[in-house]
Amino acid sequence: MSEVKEKEVVKVKKSEALLSKRRRNILIDPLDDNNPVTIQVLGICSALAVTIKLEPTIVMSLSVVFVMIFSSLLTSLVRDYIPTRVRIIVQLAIIASLVTLVSEFLKAFNYEMFKVLGAFVGLIITNCIILGRLEAYAMGNKPYDSVLDALGSSVGYAWIILAVAFFRELLGSGSVLGYKVFEMIGWSSFPTNGLFVDSIGAFIILGLIIWVQRSRNGYVEN
Repeated sequence: MSEVKEKEVVKVKKSEALLSKRRRNILIDPLDDNNPVTIQVLGICSALAVTIKLEPTIVMSLSVVFVMIFSSLLTSLVRDYIPTRVRIIVQLAIIASLVTLVSEFLKAFNYEMFKVLGAFVGLIITNCIILGRLEAYAMGNKPYDSVLDALGSSVGYAWIILAVAFFRELLGSGSVLGYKVFEMIGWSSFPTNGLFVDSIGAFIILGLIIWVQRSRNGYVEN
């Protein structure tokens, strides 16, 4: 009896901590060193399409975080029961179901935002970051690790598009979340530029962020 208890104690000691060094790396790496947008160059379309204003970008970011976390969790939970030949179809069905929940939630509780983001929320289904993480990670790892991977990747995606939206709204219309920033600090004559409202402005800002990120991570030679 005592030998059994000793084995159980050894097993508990060997169990991995919830935020071990390996798991912290899973969570933190996509925020900077392996960011899905700036380093892997994924999810560019939504970074350009929904970032004219900060408010809809926040909603889009939260939607992607929700869909990515729960799709990774569900995929990991059922991964052993998914036939290899239909795995992509199953993954898309899981993502589509969660996207439908997000869409219906917006329609019910914030219809004005739904009218702004309706089409773009639907396109979350084809977001290559989400499908890529399901295929590359959730299909081969345990639920907890898959959730950490999804959280890191989705937040890494979110902060990039939020940064793009912040600068596009600030430089394009002189406001942030509807507040006239330049007027508030006494720069009422500060020249804003409609260029940043257009898609070319998104390309410029995103390109600068990508260049800074990749330079910091050693992907660009000085």
